[in-house]
Amino acid sequence: MRPLDGTMALPGAASNSLVLYRSTGANGESVAVSGTVSLPHGKPPRGGWPVIVWTHGTTGLAPACAPSRDTDVGPEHSYIAVIRTLLDSFVKKGYVIVASDYEGLGTPGDHPFLQGVPTGRNALDMLRAAKAIEPGISRRYAVMGHSQGGQVDLFAAAQGPRYVPEFRLAGNVAFAPGSHIAGRLDAVMASPKNELALPYVLYTLGSYARTNKAIDLKRILTPQALSHMPDLFEGCMTHALSTGYWSTAIAKDQFVVKPDVRAFLKMAQRNEPGRVRIKAPTMIMQGTSDTTVLPNDTDKVATQLCLGGNRLEYKPIAGADHDGSMEKGGADALSWIDARFRGERAASNCRALPKAGK
Repeated sequence: MRPLDGTMALPGAASNSLVLYRSTGANGESVAVSGTVSLPHGKPPRGGWPVIVWTHGTTGLAPACAPSRDTDVGPEHSYIAVIRTLLDSFVKKGYVIVASDYEGLGTPGDHPFLQGVPTGRNALDMLRAAKAIEPGISRRYAVMGHSQGGQVDLFAAAQGPRYVPEFRLAGNVAFAPGSHIAGRLDAVMASPKNELALPYVLYTLGSYARTNKAIDLKRILTPQALSHMPDLFEGCMTHALSTGYWSTAIAKDQFVVKPDVRAFLKMAQRNEPGRVRIKAPTMIMQGTSDTTVLPNDTDKVATQLCLGGNRLEYKPIAGADHDGSMEKGGADALSWIDARFRGERAASNCRALPKAGK
């Protein structure tokens, strides 16, 4: 552990620390993971400071893309600065913020992109590490995440009572959670133009293939596409979207004529957040103008979670884009989480779900 500099050092915190800890990787092995801990000012209240386990959205695949490494000139600074503003509002209200970079970001190794179980474990093991470092942290926590981290959030919340039984989950908030993995693959395989979703799909294909040997990328992607897969490790997400081969590639031309995606689809189904069962109340926020995580997809996730017996409050945010769900929804998320820690019963609108999509 050492003092943290950079974007994830929250201005309103009494202290910000960079932590290296152990977690369980995608293949069940012990892995080194980095993350951050931000403590509020003052003395901990009776029972300890309540904790927010933050799960970040897509930043990239390389160690340099970790939020803990971000600075004012970092490759994903504009996104991580939005995160800082959101989390700073929580630490000023007396919450401890613990935030994993996830396996393979900040430390060497493969990043299990859109794999809910291992990234959820990374987030929960960060909670354990923080408690070991700072005894003044409470054993009550909430999980909160955005985009890729929204998917991680839902898996972490579902695993929490079993994986970290020494802690007590108060609730969780997911902003624009990533979902419908198979649907995004279908869309890019059929598209005759360059697609914003293409690098995300390729991140997922590579992630799943590195974990699951039944997924053979040579039977899915063309030789030219395969030759450019290493490009995705150069720079971070913004680089992949705006520079080089993948920023101009025609989506459908990257796939062989009859791709064998059977093993991929099975793994994608296991990583759909709508199928999890969460024992604590859940809130999902989705911007109606989001073009990264599609509003119609999140509408379906909300329906699936309700049908699965989860206690959900679903909140579309009019006019909000992808990051705007955090910017415009942050105050409501803080109020909702405050109420969970006060022990108030959470509302559910499962019987009459609103719609973020058209």
